[in-house]
Amino acid sequence: MLNLLELVRKAGSVAIAGHRRPDGDCVGACLGLYNYLIRETGGKAQIDVYLKEIPEAVSFLKNTEKASGEAAPEKVYDLFIALDCGSIDRLGFTEAMFQRAAVTVSIDHHISNTKFAQYNHVEPEASSTCEVLYGLLEKEKIEADAAECLYLGIVHDTGVFKHSNTSKKTMEIAGALLETGISPSKIIDDSFYRKTYLQNQILGRCLLESILLLDGKVIFSFVSQKIMQLYGAVPSDLDGIIDQLRVTEGVEAAILVREESAQCYKVSMRSNGKVDVSKICCMFGGGGHRMAAGCTMNGSIHDVANNLSLQIEHQITSYTEQ
Repeated sequence: MLNLLELVRKAGSVAIAGHRRPDGDCVGACLGLYNYLIRETGGKAQIDVYLKEIPEAVSFLKNTEKASGEAAPEKVYDLFIALDCGSIDRLGFTEAMFQRAAVTVSIDHHISNTKFAQYNHVEPEASSTCEVLYGLLEKEKIEADAAECLYLGIVHDTGVFKHSNTSKKTMEIAGALLETGISPSKIIDDSFYRKTYLQNQILGRCLLESILLLDGKVIFSFVSQKIMQLYGAVPSDLDGIIDQLRVTEGVEAAILVREESAQCYKVSMRSNGKVDVSKICCMFGGGGHRMAAGCTMNGSIHDVANNLSLQIEHQITSYTEQ
């Protein structure tokens, strides 16, 4: 088992970073570890955290403002810790910094993790990277500022404890974090349920313009660059839409596609059990989990819809024949 704290104690400088366009689990893990190590090291080590485009909904977490969105090209860290990142290219602007570091660590829960660091601690059965990280810290030293971050990450990757990745261990860890005095209702409402009027408008549009494929077993919705510009929206404004699509009655898989540039699309997929969306996304260079995954695809939007629905159909047919 990885002895993360021993590596930290040997380092004079530590960098913490997550993946591009960080979600709740990524931000929660990075800031949770940062808040923990700031107290643990007592200023004996330089601790820096790198995150770009932190969603506004999680900006209430302590020390969010300390996260840098710019690379430090001259900096060589003794230790670089990558969190919730399945491959080195997902690090984005911190990739070069990671490669320069003396010692590198990857802590993750994605089954598609490529083991790109010197030390790799990956637990695919865990609900979230925050759950994995909790197991690497000294429990009695986790105080409210770090606990709030870890709890938020678990909440986001479990869909408020309703996804199939929620285990007995997940709930026990969440309970232990609550004992630090954090407010679960504030964390859940402020970061998961509360939406701006703009976000509700886009949600409504995505639901209204969605289509059903494969005799209602798949729901598909598309957001063009034109629509994003019309609403003045950013990618994080689409958070939660895919989960709302997924709960449509009769649906086995949900697909939300956002146009990034001409003939280039960001795909998010969710499953209700019969479809392993991770396998499908891995076919197109992405990854994730059985029930939630994503990838980037090129071509026309019709190509994207057809290629994904074909793979879903194959899985549903195979499942039915079992």
